[in-house]
Amino acid sequence: MNPRRALTLAQLTNAIGDGAYIVTSTLYFTRVVGLSPTEIGLGLTIGWAVGTVLGVPLGHLADRRGPRGVAVLLALATAAGVGSFLVVRSFPLFLLAVCLYASAQSGLTAAQQALLAGLVQPGERTRVRAVLQSTGNAGLAVGAGLGGLALYFDTPFSYLAVLGMDAASYVIAAFVLLALPTVAAVSSVKGEPKLAVLRDRPYVVITMLNTVMLFYRPLISLVLPLWIVERTDAPAWTVSAVLVVNTLSVVLFQVRVAGWVRDLASASRIMLLAGGVLFASCLVFSWGTTAWIILAAAVLQVIGEMMLASASWEISFGLAPADKQGQYQGFFGTSTTIARMAGPVLLTGLILGWGTGGWLVLGGMFAAAGALMGPAVRWASRARLLEAA
Repeated sequence: MNPRRALTLAQLTNAIGDGAYIVTSTLYFTRVVGLSPTEIGLGLTIGWAVGTVLGVPLGHLADRRGPRGVAVLLALATAAGVGSFLVVRSFPLFLLAVCLYASAQSGLTAAQQALLAGLVQPGERTRVRAVLQSTGNAGLAVGAGLGGLALYFDTPFSYLAVLGMDAASYVIAAFVLLALPTVAAVSSVKGEPKLAVLRDRPYVVITMLNTVMLFYRPLISLVLPLWIVERTDAPAWTVSAVLVVNTLSVVLFQVRVAGWVRDLASASRIMLLAGGVLFASCLVFSWGTTAWIILAAAVLQVIGEMMLASASWEISFGLAPADKQGQYQGFFGTSTTIARMAGPVLLTGLILGWGTGGWLVLGGMFAAAGALMGPAVRWASRARLLEAA
């Protein structure tokens, strides 16, 4: 099977299952499993914290054992994690299931990125990653629609059917990944640290800056809906309209935006622009008293998001040593998890607590992180040249 098509098919399959899971999981855990919102939040926080810690060593395992085989095993492990949600009926078992699910998914992401790096030429990686992102958003939209049907029926069986579908999607993805060509494992060098990425200071700084930029994710999914409902005169349908604008824009334009990025230098420039555009979106959001102003800000936000995504893919692949793509992608992926964990608490206090001032602080954070990314990338590039000398 063509590697690009296989990676795209695996991404689409996972995204459809995940879209349905995201829409229905909270109600399933409260109404069927019987957990309290506090228990759900605590369990997810602990689970993703464990996943963040294990993502790097699992990525390292993909480097040393071969990313295809590790990706297949982790896809099956993720399916087992989702499948275990079907039978858990207590908080301790829920916590174990979440830890398995989050760890396997974090490792799977790193292994798939290493697999992509091994099968796709460096000059094409950002474009292929953009196709995967676009496909993933389309799959999430389809999955969300299927999850909406489960919410409409609102029965234990409908929720269980969604979980079963999500688990099956990872099994299917495992078989799709198994059809890919093998990427050779890379032997470790004697005396070299196993997790070299943790000692790579420029790459650590780049990952931290990317984490700040990724605070847009909890902003769109959690904080902005609360802001719209509680602090503006916009109708409630504006929340859905913002999500539709975001999803459709990524599906339609992410690949085109990725074409603006050709190398590390252009990625640094696009990252700088992304920070500025995200700052502008925060400024317009702070003015948002009507649906149209909010939607205008949402358009700016998704432009910045697509620019950020394209630049970050080029940077994360381009600065990772060829024999350590798994562990480096695993580490870079922790920026997403940390943003998910820290973002809701930080942004809720910042935006809902400080209002316009909070929007300006957040926009300043985006702009500063985007501006600092260029010097950090040049620092990392110089370090690579010194290592090669």
